[in-house]
Amino acid sequence: MITALDHIAIAVPDLEQAINRFLSDFGLTFDGTEEVAAAQTTTAFFPVPGTSIELVHPTDGQGPLVKYLEQRGPGIHHLCFRTDDLDADVRRLKEKGYRFITDKPSIGAHNTRVIFIHPKSCDGVLIELNEYPENENQHH
Repeated sequence: MITALDHIAIAVPDLEQAINRFLSDFGLTFDGTEEVAAAQTTTAFFPVPGTSIELVHPTDGQGPLVKYLEQRGPGIHHLCFRTDDLDADVRRLKEKGYRFITDKPSIGAHNTRVIFIHPKSCDGVLIELNEYPENENQHH
């Protein structure tokens, strides 16, 4: 079951500049960066009450986010909903006709299991579902 809005992801062409904006200009708390090998991205997190902002940037200029930035430019990339049972939610949504970008979940930031719903299934919005490992502190 979906339990929370985990984060809002923003695709950025210049990670350091974007980190400085949210840290210095907006005064948000910076929770560090993490490389997500499966997505070929480097992420930076800024927790805000109840959710967080995730900056996503292509690692070493590689991966699908490069094409996304070339075609669409910087901006909101996806919304991520936290779930307490990813497999059950994927089954339920597939039964309702939702299309997913991959056949099965992969490992995302904070060691979560993640899967993305195709934007064509959600009025043009890329939706990520994530599930935190049991016995591990959730990010928020």
